[in-house]
Amino acid sequence: MSRKKHSLFFLVMSLTVALFFCSCNRKTIYSHYEHTPVDGWGWEQIDTLYFDIPSLAQDGAYSEEIGLRCNTSYPFQELALIILQEVLPEGRQLCDTVTFRITDDNGFYQGQGVYHYHYSMPLSDLILHKGDSLHVAVCHIMRRKNVTGIADVGLTLQRK
Repeated sequence: MSRKKHSLFFLVMSLTVALFFCSCNRKTIYSHYEHTPVDGWGWEQIDTLYFDIPSLAQDGAYSEEIGLRCNTSYPFQELALIILQEVLPEGRQLCDTVTFRITDDNGFYQGQGVYHYHYSMPLSDLILHKGDSLHVAVCHIMRRKNVTGIADVGLTLQRK
C-alpha cells in the first residue's frame, strides 16, 4: 500500500473510531420509538403503544423521557398522553399524563424540525434495582378518538 493510501486509510479509521466514541451515550439504557398511523384514520385511542424495558444490570437512579414526532397534518395545538408503567417483578404501578404543546397560539410549531417536528419531555425519575424491568403503555387521551399527524412516540431511559 502506498504511503498516501496508508495515510488516508489511517485518517478514515481514526475519524470513524472518534465518531463512534463521541456518539455513544453510556447513560442511555433504552431508547425506542413506536410508529403510529400518520394518515387515514390516524392513531386511534384504543391503539396502545407498548415499550418493554428489559432487566436492568444495576441499581440506581434513572430518568425517563417521552418523545414525539409529528407532521403538519396534526390538527390541534396540544396532544395529551397517558403513560401507564409497571415495575417488575415488584408490581409497582405508575400513571402519568403529559401534554405536549405542538403549536403556539399563532400556529407556529414548537418542536424541532421543518416538516416533521420532534418534541421531548421529561417523564419520571425512578429508583430501580438490579433485575427490575419496566412495562410501559402509552395512549392518547384526546377528545377525538382518532388523531392524524402523529408519526412516532418514543421512550428513553437513562441512568442519572
